[in-house]
Amino acid sequence: MDAFQIKSSTITINTSDLNRAIRFYSSIGLSLLHRWDDYYAEMSAPGMKIGLHPVRDHKKVMGSGSTSIGFIAEDFKAVKPMLESLGIPFTERNEEGGSFFHFQDPDGTALYFIDPKW
Repeated sequence: MDAFQIKSSTITINTSDLNRAIRFYSSIGLSLLHRWDDYYAEMSAPGMKIGLHPVRDHKKVMGSGSTSIGFIAEDFKAVKPMLESLGIPFTERNEEGGSFFHFQDPDGTALYFIDPKW
């Protein structure tokens, strides 16, 4: 088993509308790496790849369950006005671990920006 190593990793999010998902994730700062027609797209943020997979059965697009994806912005103070300008509803939370802006993608996947205190 010594020869086995993970080369790369991707978090895949099922989406009901691939074009809408690409626009949404681009609007919050991710970059489109690849797109394979209407079958799959890969977006990137520093240190992370997110795959967007359209599904025909919209019952399989049900938010993120117990998973959420977090981002750390270069300038946390710019996050709130950015979310507001994009019309993305969010909630703010402050605790001993940091300050948060919690929001969802168009299919209900839980996302957040954090300004960590660690």
